[in-house]
Amino acid sequence: MRGPGSFEALAAELEQLFARGADGPIPEDAFEDLALRVFAHQVAACPVYAAFCAARGVAPEHVVSWRDVPAVPASGFKHVELLAGPEPEAVFATSGTTRGADRRGRHFVPRLALYRASLLPSFRRWVLPGGATMPLLSLIPSPTAAPESSLSYMIGAVSDELASRTLWLSDRDGLPDAEAFRDAANGAARGGDPVLVVGTAFGLVHLLERLLESGLQVRLPEGSRIMETGGFKGRSRELSRPALREAMTRLLGVPASQVVGEYGMTELLSQLYEPVLTEGVAAAGRYVPPPWLRVRALDPGTLAEVPAGREGLLCFHDLANVGSTSVVLTEDVGTVGPDGVHLRGRVAGAEPRGCSLAVDDLLSAREATL
Repeated sequence: MRGPGSFEALAAELEQLFARGADGPIPEDAFEDLALRVFAHQVAACPVYAAFCAARGVAPEHVVSWRDVPAVPASGFKHVELLAGPEPEAVFATSGTTRGADRRGRHFVPRLALYRASLLPSFRRWVLPGGATMPLLSLIPSPTAAPESSLSYMIGAVSDELASRTLWLSDRDGLPDAEAFRDAANGAARGGDPVLVVGTAFGLVHLLERLLESGLQVRLPEGSRIMETGGFKGRSRELSRPALREAMTRLLGVPASQVVGEYGMTELLSQLYEPVLTEGVAAAGRYVPPPWLRVRALDPGTLAEVPAGREGLLCFHDLANVGSTSVVLTEDVGTVGPDGVHLRGRVAGAEPRGCSLAVDDLLSAREATL
């Protein structure tokens, strides 16, 4: 059995690991050791999670594989406070749910430096490979405008560390200012300097619609690229992914080979990216995790791992989540293979049985610790 260790010691060890970058693999035995020590810490430090694991008949002294660590459904972040560390430096809130509930999930983050250490290497490798630095045009609200948004914090860190300068071009709700974007893009075009545009799918669709409606002409400089993240969760506008990328090429002049998709969520402190800039446009739709994040596809009813290439609920084991819970089960469906993760969408209809039962156990664990 691994001892629980302190949050401070584990966080410092993980920061050193992340500093080595997102391109060096972590051997399975090294990941196993870290994952089980993080698990022991979280059981010792978070009474609700400890009760949840006990209800599932799992204790750190009996777990020999990271695959056996109980997963918390992402929806559980709406119901319980999962904190396995000191007082949080930030509390990030989810944007809502497609099921229409008013309650928002909350992710308690006791060490923002660990979040930065996790997010920067992956962004640098997949969005700015080769050490590129360029101006940033953000259609994502600034951290000041949206302090409870983990995505805004992420782009703020990118702005601080990886951008030559940044223009924040949306309001706190993620609605872009099309005129300001047009002026910034045309100014960049006159100088001939490529820019990086970052935005949610919803924000990009809104921008493109405003450009069309207003007859605003935009042509980003050659070499510019776009990072697109998120979907249309809780939004009225939707556009298929191929249609969105075609519209970005047609209206902004950025080819699909320069558009990188990012997959992330408030409940995780690590992100996955499409390796389009390094492998070509054929890599679109495949997302690569950093070495400290493992992904499995699980059967929706039993939560047993399914074979590689078979569809299941995506379950993430993120070591960067040492201060909350490291294993998060989503309602996103996809396949997992040695080359990465292929997303298929979200579960339609009722919450999958495996998720529902896990939420019931989590609520019972909360009651037991009150």
